[in-house]
Amino acid sequence: MKEEARLFAGVVPLLDWYRENARSLPWRSEPTPYRVWVSEIMLQQTRVAAVLDYFRRFMEALPDVAALANCPEEQLLKLWQGLGYYSRARNLQKAARMICNDLGGEFPCTWEGLRKLPGVGDYTAGAIASIAFGLPEPAVDGNVLRVVTRLLADESDITIPATKGRIRALLAEVMPLEEPGTFNQALMELGALVCLPNGEPQCQSCPWEGLCLARARELTDVIPVKPPKKARRVEQRTVFLIFHEGRVALRRRPARGLLASLWELPNELGDTLPLDQWGITPQTLEDGGKGTHIFTHIEWHMTGVVVRAVTDALPEDWVWATDRELAERYPIPSAFDSFRERVETEMNKGETV
Repeated sequence: MKEEARLFAGVVPLLDWYRENARSLPWRSEPTPYRVWVSEIMLQQTRVAAVLDYFRRFMEALPDVAALANCPEEQLLKLWQGLGYYSRARNLQKAARMICNDLGGEFPCTWEGLRKLPGVGDYTAGAIASIAFGLPEPAVDGNVLRVVTRLLADESDITIPATKGRIRALLAEVMPLEEPGTFNQALMELGALVCLPNGEPQCQSCPWEGLCLARARELTDVIPVKPPKKARRVEQRTVFLIFHEGRVALRRRPARGLLASLWELPNELGDTLPLDQWGITPQTLEDGGKGTHIFTHIEWHMTGVVVRAVTDALPEDWVWATDRELAERYPIPSAFDSFRERVETEMNKGETV
């Protein structure tokens, strides 16, 4: 059976399976271009379960593209806090401003127009075009690549653009014109719930069990094919939990680079104590615990130091933050979550003195 014929034979069973098994998700119940776009950007490199609450809060605060375009950056980053990859949020706002300023507030309704928006790649353009506008545009992400290459026992490297382009062309040939968005979402859902990336795929629950060549040839642990990942660089960092009268010291990261413009607990490479350099006189120093955070290419191995400062002197552009300001105002990246409980404990101590 040729590749197109095998895919075509799977369309009806896939759609039937999806109608019975699709998860109820807020962006599916009301698939406007804005809601589909925001959900797809949030879902990049993030699990659905982690996105649900973020999506609801985001929609409550910024219900349309104009609200997103006019949102202060600090509020936007606070809404995004914990999702990571903060450039996604910044690109959302850039695109929203482009829509409002250059396109009369109207969302692009073609794949080519969507593709011009900042932060929108081939997959996201295909997802919005098919789900929100009913256009027959494939949406090929990691889930879809895994499902299709296993179906076809295709051992091509899925990280090569040519492989993705070939899969996209195959799907365009078999996509049902009357419900392209449902077809794309069904492929994504199959990859998320059944044709799993880690661990044993749930082949017995798959509508393509009888069609899948990887299943028949016992290749599901080999396909999809990807080159080995490069080892991450490890950085040893000292994180300073600096307190004075129930407040914690924060500094803002540079406008470019990792975690750009977010607020953070002051930290430095190695085990140096630059308190004199910062003009901070410690009353006491204590162990602040350990933490690890994994970025795409870097691992932070962190050692915390609790500093109770004698005065409220801080370097220029640093701030003292209350617990309420931590909760409502300052976006702190999840890289520092290991120290969150200790920060809360120390701030409560300071308030009761």
